[in-house]
Amino acid sequence: MHIPTSPTTYIDVLPFEDALTEALKPHPDYEVNDWLYVPNRYDEYRYILGTRGKRPVICVGINPSTAAPNNLDPTLKSAQRIAAANGYDSFLMFNVYAQRATRPDDMERERNEWLHAENMKAFAYLLSIAGEKPAVWAAWGAIIEKRPYLADCVREMVELGERAGAVWYHAGPISVKGHPHHPLYLKSNTRLELFDTPAYLKCLT
Repeated sequence: MHIPTSPTTYIDVLPFEDALTEALKPHPDYEVNDWLYVPNRYDEYRYILGTRGKRPVICVGINPSTAAPNNLDPTLKSAQRIAAANGYDSFLMFNVYAQRATRPDDMERERNEWLHAENMKAFAYLLSIAGEKPAVWAAWGAIIEKRPYLADCVREMVELGERAGAVWYHAGPISVKGHPHHPLYLKSNTRLELFDTPAYLKCLT
């Protein structure tokens, strides 16, 4: 379990570009040709964790927990299985907000604007490496209701996705409030279906 030690404004957050540069270098704990892990060390935040391939799906959760290369948590294991069942050779886990917290209730109350901006750079990077029409899987569940700023993060991501020609998907049943299902308890053969992001954004308050 990861419990934040302090607000992210109190820690030294590495800019995404610098973190990516380091993440592309050889690492003693995992094969960089198989994994993309940014930053490439365990910290209070994480931009990206996923596997490398020619046909990836970008899976979007709310915030990272404890996972690392070769040590995926149950949510990421489920996402990896579902991605494979849908014909993707890799998955790239991204999060609406980059702060690590196993319990969403432990996320900071106020958005760190600098961390958010760097996280959006990470999302733009994933869109740029995920093909002509990047596949983006909305997988944050009702947890988005935990903090008011999370909805604004999603709105910005949808805008970035539109510019990149992204195609949004969801897996499993949509909630009564319109939220896409969290992947943790879905069957491994669950099919990805198109997700109507314009309609969803109208549901967000």
